[in-house]
Amino acid sequence: MENKKRSWHWKDLSLVTKVLLEVSVVAILLLVTNLFMYWQLNSAMQSLDEVYASNVNLTDLGDSLESVQTQMYNYLTVKTSDSLENYYRSEGNYRGLLEKLNEQVMDNPVKMLERNIRKMSETYLDCTAETIQAKRGRNVEKYKKSYDESLQLYNYLNSYISELNSQQFRNNSSSYLAMQSAIRYLEVVSLVTFVIIMLICMLMLIFMVRGVVAPLSSLAATANLVGQANFNVKMPHTDAMDEIGAVTRAFNTMVDSLEEYMTLTRENMEKEQQMMERELLMETHLKEAQLKYLQSQINPHFLFNSLNAGAQLAMMEDAEKTCIFVERMAEFFRYNVKKGSEDATLQEEVEAVENYIYILNVRFAGDIHFTKEIDESVLGCKVPSMILQPIVENAVNHGIRNIDWEGSIHLQVEREGDFIRISVLDNGKGISPERIEKILKGEIRSEEEEGDSTGIGMYNVISRLELYYNEKHLVQIYSPGENQGTEVVIQIPCGKTPE
Repeated sequence: MENKKRSWHWKDLSLVTKVLLEVSVVAILLLVTNLFMYWQLNSAMQSLDEVYASNVNLTDLGDSLESVQTQMYNYLTVKTSDSLENYYRSEGNYRGLLEKLNEQVMDNPVKMLERNIRKMSETYLDCTAETIQAKRGRNVEKYKKSYDESLQLYNYLNSYISELNSQQFRNNSSSYLAMQSAIRYLEVVSLVTFVIIMLICMLMLIFMVRGVVAPLSSLAATANLVGQANFNVKMPHTDAMDEIGAVTRAFNTMVDSLEEYMTLTRENMEKEQQMMERELLMETHLKEAQLKYLQSQINPHFLFNSLNAGAQLAMMEDAEKTCIFVERMAEFFRYNVKKGSEDATLQEEVEAVENYIYILNVRFAGDIHFTKEIDESVLGCKVPSMILQPIVENAVNHGIRNIDWEGSIHLQVEREGDFIRISVLDNGKGISPERIEKILKGEIRSEEEEGDSTGIGMYNVISRLELYYNEKHLVQIYSPGENQGTEVVIQIPCGKTPE
């Protein structure tokens, strides 16, 4: 019975069990303490941050309202496309901030004031839109009247927002003082608790180290001699059955076979290195094969139709226009063939898009209104060839073709931080979110769609960019809804060497 009870005595436990138990207790104590402190402080800080969040939101709302009024006034006085664009941007920001306000009928005076501001803001935005529209239509009497109404609403809204901000500030001040006192108390309690737990953990660690360090120090000294290529030293023989004894015997055996072990390890490392090199070479060849395969997909149907249009044009008018058309066609397809196996610059890609739009406008009597906004400082950047023209072609075939209004495509290339941002925006039919998701996942490919095209679709462009830069999510597609157009955005890393 004594032996059975003694087997559970602390000093008879194995070294591994002692270490695990002591480290587990220390870890659990520290974890519980830290989690508790983190939870308390995080909850307090979140509550503190939320106290004045409403005032910050109202300040942003007031600034956004002022921006709408200012941009509307700028457009009325200057009437430029930039001022009109700034107005619409400010209006969109203001509408987004209004969504945070209450719109339900409630007994709370603050919530009711929020609802009044929201309703009046909707009237104000309608009035500003009417003012802008009257100005664009050169209806002087109407836009002056609408402007006066919007100015009056603007003043009312400013006073309401200021009143709401003051009420919120008074309500939040009392809450802030209470939260501040609670946080100070929590800091003191947390500090005292943490110090106590740390002292307990330090005592436990000291107790654990004392039982392990002494025998291991001798083992470390001998191992240091072995590390200096002295393979003749060994640990003193021991019959102990604990872990230290097992480690001592294993160490002596290791010294005896160390040279053989080192040789075997060296051979295994060389074999592993060779296998990694072969695997890397195979992966490189696979990427090159995939890239060349994707770049080779050119549908001759587009070439046939385009050249046929050139022949018809030669019959209908003088040779000068036909000459320009054929030259543009030649440049376009010469670029396809030349760049099929090499990189291109952004300038070459933009020129290919211009040639493509020119060809289509000749074929379809100038139905496509094309504009561009290019940052010339990035035109020398190297990119995979044929990435812009397929996107523009997609916008033509699936966006603006067969619409009842004038189709337009806008190309924008600009530097944005560490990336070059390329945007192709059309005013066509738009794309549903489900179809966008399928396109980005590669579930819809060019070869699955019939039509007059070069055969290089969105899947091809996305795949080649991912292979070229070894990154995902370089292409994004945005569409507000049906008949509201589509924007395709490419983010190219500046100066990144392809993988």
